[in-house]
Amino acid sequence: MLTGCYNPERNCTEFKTGKFEFETYLNGEVVKTTFVRNDTLEIDFYEGKADSSSIRWINDCEYIAEKINPTSMRDRKALHFKILTTNDDVYTFEYALVGESNKQKGTAKKIR
Repeated sequence: MLTGCYNPERNCTEFKTGKFEFETYLNGEVVKTTFVRNDTLEIDFYEGKADSSSIRWINDCEYIAEKINPTSMRDRKALHFKILTTNDDVYTFEYALVGESNKQKGTAKKIR
């Protein structure tokens, strides 16, 4: 009997900075968000509006994002992102409010 371990690729440093696209379902529709990230800032573009967050990297694969100009109490809560796998120009990640256990997953594609 053969057994083996499969370790998914995680080349996180390739995804720390750049321009990305993220698609998700929102109210039964697929919506697309574009975002640009560098070492300390992430700017999201959705429905013609820009929203900025400060970024603090915990390690090469995890970071905390905090809205710079929150507009609600929920926006004041920081988000914890963790890159789970990478493949070519795509990465899979999970995210949740800091301190929350209810995590969601997503996939982003690097476009620059």
